[in-house]
Parts: sequence; C-alpha cells; structure tokens
Amino acid sequence: MRRWLQILALFIAPVAVFAAMIGVDRLFGAPGRGRAYVVDVDLPPVGEARGLPPIAGPQDGSRPLVVIDAGHGGKDPGAGTGALKEKDVTLALAQALRAQLLKLGGIRVAMTRDEDRFLVLAERSAIARKLDADLFISIHADSTGDNAEANGASVYTLSDKGSSEAASRFAARENAADVINGVNLGKQSDAVSSILVDLSQRDSLAHSQEFANLILREGAGKMPFRERSEQSAAFAVLKAPDIPSVLFETGYISNNADAARLGSPAGQATFAEITARAIRAFFARTRNLPAANDPGFRY
Repeated sequence: MRRWLQILALFIAPVAVFAAMIGVDRLFGAPGRGRAYVVDVDLPPVGEARGLPPIAGPQDGSRPLVVIDAGHGGKDPGAGTGALKEKDVTLALAQALRAQLLKLGGIRVAMTRDEDRFLVLAERSAIARKLDADLFISIHADSTGDNAEANGASVYTLSDKGSSEAASRFAARENAADVINGVNLGKQSDAVSSILVDLSQRDSLAHSQEFANLILREGAGKMPFRERSEQSAAFAVLKAPDIPSVLFETGYISNNADAARLGSPAGQATFAEITARAIRAFFARTRNLPAANDPGFRY
C-alpha cells in the first residue's frame, strides 16, 4: 500500500508544483511583465455590422461624396511619444477639412471616425465602398525618432505592386457577391473577374494620381512638402479597387515646426483650404462640379 502511495506521489507532486506556480503568478505577477502584449479591441457582435457614418452636406445623391479617414484612433495612437499624438492630429485635420468642404458647398462628406475610436485598416476603405464614395482621403502624420530635421508633407497613391496584389484579392473575395463599376462579378469567370477588377483599379489609380498632383499644386508655397511629386506605396488602406484614394502624410510631428503647424488652428485651416481646393478642382474635372466662387480658382 505504501508503495502505491509513493508512485501516486511521483505523479501528483509535479502537477501540484505547476498549479502552485500558476496561482502565484496570477496573484502576484505583473500582467505582460510590463509589456503591452495584449491589446483589447472592441468589435461588433457576431453577425452585427458596424453602423455606417452619417453623410453631411447636400441631400442629393447625385452630388459627389468624399470619405475622409482620420488615421489611427482609440487604442492605436499612431506616431508621437509626447503630448501630441498622431490620432489626435489626424482627427483635428479631418474635422477641419469636413468643415471647409461643407462651407464651400456642393459636396457630400462622411468621416470614417469622428471620435477617438479604433478601426481596422480594412474597415476604413470598406466604409468608403459601402457608401459608394467618389473619393477617399486618408490623413496621417509621420514621426522619426532619430532625425528631428525631417519635415514636410507627402502624398501617396497605391503602388503598382500593391495594385496587382489587391486586384487578385478583390477578384477572389468579391467574385460571387459584389459589383465593381456596375459589373456583377458573380456572373463572370475567375479570369474575367480578375481582369475587370484590374481594369477598374487602373482607372481609379489614374484618378488617384491626378488628385494627388492637385494637392501638390494647391499646396505649393502654402505648406512645406518633403516630396514635390506624388509618391506610391502598398498601403492597405488605399486598396479599394473602384475609388480614387490617396494617403496624405501631412508632416512630421517629431519636427518642432511641423508639430506647431499641425497642432495649431491656423495650420489646420491651411491644410483644409488646400485640400478642399484640390478636391473641388478634381470634381470640376471629373464630375462637372461648378468651380469655387474664387477668381483664383483653377480646374
């Protein structure tokens, strides 16, 4: 009998020690050992879609619709380690742009977020697609820890590499249930669907580049640009295949001059005026939107 107790103890003792270790860790251990390994994200319940944002401006569906995306938000602060966080800067800039567009009139406006909340990248462009937007602009602010001299804005469109990857993904995912530029992909073969998405995206990319260059034109001499030409990169937020989309890196919040500009009402107003003029010029070319009541306005 004593021998069976000894054998049983050999099995029970390691389990008991392990359980005790877990208990001590739960009671006295530091969560994540001081590191943020876990990020809580509030998601809608299964089967429940997150509500679409309201559309402000003319109650006329024929008017062009701009979706403004304030980068980052909520548990994702973006760039910046001090008091000035990218998520706050982008929201202030997005709100200033919306106010300017509504002041000028003739354009409908929606924002992916109008408060400090988290959105996944795919959700941002999905909002624009679900609202059937005519233009998507994602606003960001860069930061660099080792080069405080880096400054100036940049305007990005989707790179060719990103376009090809996105076309394949959209063809696979949307093949059975979506419509791209009025063509039901569910009625096409996989090969034809891929071609249709690719053609649609090429057309959208051309319009994206046109809009990016209008921003650079309107901003010349009014705000500093790091690059005087449109840039391209495979940003996930730009991969909608049928909406002209740009990512506007408005400056470096790690640079004192840029931070002061982006954090001030005057700097935000300048950004809004430049971008709104570029948007109106873009729609004057593509949607016959009447030009702004400004003798200096250029198409």
